[in-house]
Amino acid sequence: MGMNSVKGSALLLVALVMAISFFLGRKNCMVIAKHPRRILLDTDVDTDDFFALLYILKQNRSEFDLKAVTISANAWSEAGHAVNHVYDLLYMMNRDDVAVGVGGDGGISDDGSIIFPNVGGFLPLIEQGMSTAGDCRYRQAIPVGSRGRLDIGTNYGLRRSFLPQGKRRYVPLRQPTVQRVMLETISVGPTTLLLIGSHTNVALFLMTNPRWKKNIEHIYIMGGGIRSENPTGCCPDYSSSCIPLQCGDHGNLFTAYATNPFAEFNIFSDPFAAYQVFHSGIPITLVPLDATNTIPINEEFFRVFQQRQETFEAQYCFRSLKIIRDTWLDDHFYTSYFMWDSFLSGVAISSMRDGNDRTGDDDNEFAVMEYLNVTVVTSNAPFGVDDGSNPFFHGRAVPKFDLQNGGVHSGHVQAGLRDPFCLVNASTKGKCQDGYTKEVTGSEAVQVRVAKEAKPNRDSNSPLNRQFFQSFLDALNLRPQSGKFSLARQFPFYREMFYKPNSSLSRTRGKAVVFDMDMSAGDFLALIYLLKAPIETINLMGILVSGNGWATAATVDIIYDVLHMMGRDDIPVGLGNFTALGTPVLGCQYVKAIPQGSGGLLDSDTLYGLARSLPRSPRRYTAENSCKFGAPRNTDHPTLRQTLAVEVWEHITRALGPTDKLTLLTNGPLTNLASIIDQDRDATRVIQDVYVVGGQVMDGRNKRGNVFTVPANKFAEFNMFLDPLAAKKVMESNLSITLIPLSAQKRAASCVRMLRSLKIAEQTPESNFAQQLLLLLNQLVLKNPKLYRHMGEIRDMSSTVDLAGEPIPTSAVLMAASKHIAVRCRAENLAFLKCKKKDPNPEKCLDKGRQVTSCVLHLLKELHQKCPKEMDAYAGCMYYYTNEFDLCRPEQEAFEKAFPISK
Repeated sequence: MGMNSVKGSALLLVALVMAISFFLGRKNCMVIAKHPRRILLDTDVDTDDFFALLYILKQNRSEFDLKAVTISANAWSEAGHAVNHVYDLLYMMNRDDVAVGVGGDGGISDDGSIIFPNVGGFLPLIEQGMSTAGDCRYRQAIPVGSRGRLDIGTNYGLRRSFLPQGKRRYVPLRQPTVQRVMLETISVGPTTLLLIGSHTNVALFLMTNPRWKKNIEHIYIMGGGIRSENPTGCCPDYSSSCIPLQCGDHGNLFTAYATNPFAEFNIFSDPFAAYQVFHSGIPITLVPLDATNTIPINEEFFRVFQQRQETFEAQYCFRSLKIIRDTWLDDHFYTSYFMWDSFLSGVAISSMRDGNDRTGDDDNEFAVMEYLNVTVVTSNAPFGVDDGSNPFFHGRAVPKFDLQNGGVHSGHVQAGLRDPFCLVNASTKGKCQDGYTKEVTGSEAVQVRVAKEAKPNRDSNSPLNRQFFQSFLDALNLRPQSGKFSLARQFPFYREMFYKPNSSLSRTRGKAVVFDMDMSAGDFLALIYLLKAPIETINLMGILVSGNGWATAATVDIIYDVLHMMGRDDIPVGLGNFTALGTPVLGCQYVKAIPQGSGGLLDSDTLYGLARSLPRSPRRYTAENSCKFGAPRNTDHPTLRQTLAVEVWEHITRALGPTDKLTLLTNGPLTNLASIIDQDRDATRVIQDVYVVGGQVMDGRNKRGNVFTVPANKFAEFNMFLDPLAAKKVMESNLSITLIPLSAQKRAASCVRMLRSLKIAEQTPESNFAQQLLLLLNQLVLKNPKLYRHMGEIRDMSSTVDLAGEPIPTSAVLMAASKHIAVRCRAENLAFLKCKKKDPNPEKCLDKGRQVTSCVLHLLKELHQKCPKEMDAYAGCMYYYTNEFDLCRPEQEAFEKAFPISK
């Protein structure tokens, strides 16, 4: 063979290899197009979170397909407001196919066993027990009011004014839980997780579903700070008197740097959960503060963004960014607000598009990447010393989750924002490192791919100095996959109309009333009742709202909607304190007793899913403000500012005549009234009467309270418990007070009778809404008494049957009929017990169990038919006195006389 032939053969071979490589490449491309990357986003729905969500939704679905969104419920947002916000965003983007998970009412036993796996993630793992009520050890670092969860829950007031509203909404006991959505998504096939909130949900999933860890391809995390130096809170070079705040810290806890300058909010929200995720063995890409600190929202980006709002999603994002800038507390917004979670979404999309997260390549379009060995600090040295701060070890012979005594989790755990252990004498910076993503070596080290810094824009002529800025604005303004409409486009003929009574009608005004409420379901029924009274009888002059009761402050929008439905947009609404008197502004000393899941805040914040059926009021909470009220600058619409409770009180009292008096009705904690007594010297002069719903009066018959989440406190009633100092101040004042204690409330409660009355009453929007709410509450108690047992006061627990005449087997009814059941259903009970003894498998005895249930229900129905008066009286007494037989002997005697046990 000649030299030319050899060369020709070699060239032919090269050409063949290139052709094969080309077709293989085409094949791989086709595979990627056929099987897009499946994504699950776990988010706390802060502003930068929905920036990230929208950036992902704007990608080509043939490459990146968002399958699910799960709500991180123990960080920057409240679960009820967050889940409906996500539903609205997905509806705007025509993506109602995306599953959404929130909450769950499972629990973790004292030994660390996850007995009911649907744990909702409302609490960090270190605080999680068998209930969704619990402490805010880490979450207290997040403000509750402005610039905190109030603003995030309402998106500064923009959410209700801009986003359209679809059919999906939170519905009690039907809303898919976080763990269910995760399982249904990840078990289907390879899934990539993006974590932009706390890590509680993912840690719980890994702990309960280890078999499906193999399906998690990669985890992208925004959180932590490794070598970062916080650029905020620094002093100018020319200032000698300035004291630096967070300047140079690894972390960004602006509320807690005096005790912990190392942690970043997402990791700090649940350090132990983050440790589980980092040490799971799943490949991780981390976008820490090291990188996000290099991509602040600067003036040039803001200006270009303002000029590029070609889609609804771009408009929504820009308006959100603008109200944040306009309400920033100082003049350093452009150097203090960063692209946190949105930058993570860009880094993740770039890595997935190039396949770098599969190959281990550290190239990325938007960030300089490197590999570092890190861990998550969960406790502070010395380890193995029990100082009472660490629930995993304190008072336990065997540590929870079988943790190692003396190991990295066994040290001091930060217990508060002013934890004395964390303070350093003569220093403004603390020493605690809980939540620190620390660079380490040795057995604790996990190799993680880390974004080091944001890359500059490749176009040197662009005013945008970062490559991701360009990509973010391009994506948001793409016409494909753009939002279908905003609220104004969805309802083009809707006009914001303000309704108020006709002032031309000269009617005498009745008793001047101020209503103080904490936005529980019963409060809204009371509000509708007050508004239905003739104005000649009751003149409702204002509403004061407690932000430390059975609903979070952002729920104030439901009050506005009820007033709008009733044609009373003239009634002022004032927002009160978020915490109890004498307690830290950042804390949850008493409100932590309220469950955060079903039967608690999740339900109250959505009015059990019914709030979205109300007509939308033109009034709403907004973060708009003005210099007149102490804001650093005027926003665009300062007249929309949310008034405070004390301002509404001042407005009402200024309008009173010299001899006019006010009557106060309080249906929540007494925080607002106590604050008014403190601040207004004339308050006791203008207040004629105060009616207080709350408390429990002990009259020797062993009456108990209703704070069911605090077993050690048997006698307190919730309204008083939520602010004891305020209650003491009010009760010790010289006001004329009428107390309506728990015992009286129980006697008056009759949900069934109210429903019967509403059924035959004139059908109006308000009567239909009240009927719908009462029916739902009644059904929830029946369907899941474990979660909703505390709602007994709003239904007729003295009735043995429901509206359809079917037996209601409540504990009080069953206890009242226990002797009859023992005799009448003896054979069925013995057969069931014999079956259980013979075979411990529960499924083997289901038929026997059904026979017992059938016998009991037939008996209860017969009892109600034969002696309804005596049965209801006895069951009502048993409920009233918490099943104390000795206190109901007269009713028992009458019942057993009317229907002897021998029958």
